Amino acid sequence: MNSFLGALQPATSLNERTSPMVDPFGRAVTYLRVSVTDRCDFRCTYCMSEHMTFLPKKDLLTLEELNRLCSAFIAKGVRRIRLTGGEPLVRKNIMHLVRDLGRQIDAGMLDELTLTTNGSQLATHAAELYDCGVRRINVSLDTLDPDKFRQITRWGDFSKVMNGIDAALAAGIKIKLNAVALKDFNEHEIPNLMRFAHARGMDLTVIETMPMGEIEEDRTDRYLPLSQVRASLEEQFTLSDIAYQTGGPARYVEVKETSGRLGFITPMTHNFCESCNRVRLTCTGTLYMCLGQDDAADLRTALRASDDNALLSQAIDDAILRKPKGHDFIIDRTHKRPAVARHMSVTGG
Repeated sequence: MNSFLGALQPATSLNERTSPMVDPFGRAVTYLRVSVTDRCDFRCTYCMSEHMTFLPKKDLLTLEELNRLCSAFIAKGVRRIRLTGGEPLVRKNIMHLVRDLGRQIDAGMLDELTLTTNGSQLATHAAELYDCGVRRINVSLDTLDPDKFRQITRWGDFSKVMNGIDAALAAGIKIKLNAVALKDFNEHEIPNLMRFAHARGMDLTVIETMPMGEIEEDRTDRYLPLSQVRASLEEQFTLSDIAYQTGGPARYVEVKETSGRLGFITPMTHNFCESCNRVRLTCTGTLYMCLGQDDAADLRTALRASDDNALLSQAIDDAILRKPKGHDFIIDRTHKRPAVARHMSVTGG
């Protein structure tokens, strides 16, 4: 099958709305996260093992196939797509996919195309991302200390990330910094990360570490409840809950002293499953209906079985009907194994 021709076909489809996706709990699925690669140029200690075994390139969907899959989801009611990895910008020719999806915004079929990145490749791609319709991105940044940055990422270059952030802001892209809160590593840096972000017009979101994939350290040694983080911040700052949302799971407060927004993502202490509108697609065509569950659907077989999208559409419908109510994340000394075996880089968070 010529996947490129399949991606371009008007079939059923790609430009016509079909019935919306609603899961068994009445939640409309309107947000698709797409992991375009499991590869990354960092090896963050809470995310990956230092010696990762990545998928053979032959197992990955082509960019044209990913575009066709995304278009099928758009036809079924998805209004927001986030590209993730691994590190999405290390995938060869990834901007071809970004540009194709950007055209869906121009056509009124998609409200937003966003990206989560470690920032290492942003200086190269920021201007083109904006030109393709990307107006907002997330950049992962856990510390402002270059030595600690190298320690937590193992391979990361702090100056490249700073240059990438500057390039994205200069291009007109809004940035939200994501920081994983880690006990005895960056818990005392969060106020400075917040000041750094807010001084540049960026939001900051702090995230609880999640039990995904085998890593070299015990996650209980790093797990930091965000209830504790918030209580500590409130000793210095005035935090007011606000209704602001970006489509993801963060709950936001406004910080009076900085006039900026701070988000909390709390999969452990207060899960956000009741309002989940998301599914996650991997670079092999596997659809995970929940980040914290192992149940998945194979969309690649349906994708490649026919140039028509009928089989693919049915496979998506069947998967959405299996979307669970929520995840089962637990981190404590009695649960030595991760909640799910796959690393975060497989599904992109």
